[in-house]
Amino acid sequence: MRVARVLATAVAVALLLAGCGGSDEPPRPSGRITLATGNVGGVYADYGAGYADLIERRLPDASARVLHTGGSVDNLRRVDTGQAKAGFALADSAADAVAGRPPFSRQLPVVALAALYDNYVQLVVRADSPVRGAKALRGLRVSVGAEGSGTALIAERILKVAGLSPDDDVTSLRLDVRQSATALAAGRIDAFFWSGGLPTGAITDLRRSTTVRLVDLGDVVGELTRSYGELYTETTVPAVVYGAAQSAVTTVSVPNFLVVRRDMPDSEAYWLTRLLFEGQPRLIRAHPEARRLDRRMAIATHPLELHPGAARWYRESHP
Repeated sequence: MRVARVLATAVAVALLLAGCGGSDEPPRPSGRITLATGNVGGVYADYGAGYADLIERRLPDASARVLHTGGSVDNLRRVDTGQAKAGFALADSAADAVAGRPPFSRQLPVVALAALYDNYVQLVVRADSPVRGAKALRGLRVSVGAEGSGTALIAERILKVAGLSPDDDVTSLRLDVRQSATALAAGRIDAFFWSGGLPTGAITDLRRSTTVRLVDLGDVVGELTRSYGELYTETTVPAVVYGAAQSAVTTVSVPNFLVVRRDMPDSEAYWLTRLLFEGQPRLIRAHPEARRLDRRMAIATHPLELHPGAARWYRESHP
């Protein structure tokens, strides 16, 4: 899978360099720019807050507003309807959106400005829990993520390949990451899924009051990647992410994109893309996952097309 992504990136670079474009700087956008982010306590919310601050600093005629949402599925819908100019979305949710597959009722006209970083699926339990794999969740109370989230999409897929029904074999709840952490600490649930960058603030905060650990998902990763394709990559959450008491665990990662409508003006897409890279040090202060933003890999946005305005910036900024 990683080889395929590298090859896709090489093709995208070649196409960009083959393009032509003037060197005149396009006009800076103005007006309200709403960013659809995600749950408070998640990486989307922190990254989006940093990006909104950057927009207001660098675009004097624009204002930025952060919209906290359920997550990827919700964000794609809000971008489609114009409630948000841009939003964060996972590649698997985006693939369903452009194909018009459930949970979407039709094809959405969304494209990408950049691939940002990879999300890691994290299944969190109390340290003394007997759960050592996804298949051990049978009969337990499990938060599968907020309504409209990419977490809920992949959690239900994991349960399915584990041979579990979210409705019959587990008691599933749809809580956001902070609600999930609070419920686990209080003993109201036995486990929760989260798909996010590393580290996730809500999990880091939870560890200050409750001894928790991540569950190794090696028992389902193979079947998940075989059943749902190339957008999932087997990977590892290193032990160091959440402290010495946590062992490294096998899981899957999924790319994250910044998405917009296909009909966004080229000049606006150009500037929103440019600001990501020129303001990267400020974004890193908002969340360390911004360190992963890389101009060469950012154009690898399969299954989404790259917006022409974004493509222009990548082409003109290429050394």
